[in-house]
Amino acid sequence: MTPTVSVQREDFDLATEIDALTAGGRDAGAVASFVGLCRDEGGRLAALELEHYPGMADAELRRVAEEAAGRWPLGALTIIHRYGIIRPGGRIVLVAAAASHREPAFAAAAFMMDYLKTRAPFWKREHLADGTLGPWIDAKAADDAAAERWEE
Repeated sequence: MTPTVSVQREDFDLATEIDALTAGGRDAGAVASFVGLCRDEGGRLAALELEHYPGMADAELRRVAEEAAGRWPLGALTIIHRYGIIRPGGRIVLVAAAASHREPAFAAAAFMMDYLKTRAPFWKREHLADGTLGPWIDAKAADDAAAERWEE
């Protein structure tokens, strides 16, 4: 199984991505997914700017997907992470895992998202509704703690 990994500016369609995970006669009894969206932060945020390190970001997403594939019996995996200017309500990230049963699909999706938050080289900056540009957003300790639960 080769994971599908993409770092892209353009939006993605969730139904299309899920259909791709289960196409071709795979023995998928479950698909678990997570879609991260841009919030408006109570009307304070006009957009979120996401930058990445080309090449390195793709490689790290692939490493995360391959690690998930090595931990659980999965039929297919997809990670899509967007960059550029994303408006509130816009999709930022998709992690999805197909498996014969729900437990490995759920675990793999959670694992991938926890690791993306801590290991993927993406940077976020807020574009505020009042027209000002916010600072680059620091990593959160809660994200590190979530990823630590997967340490062996």
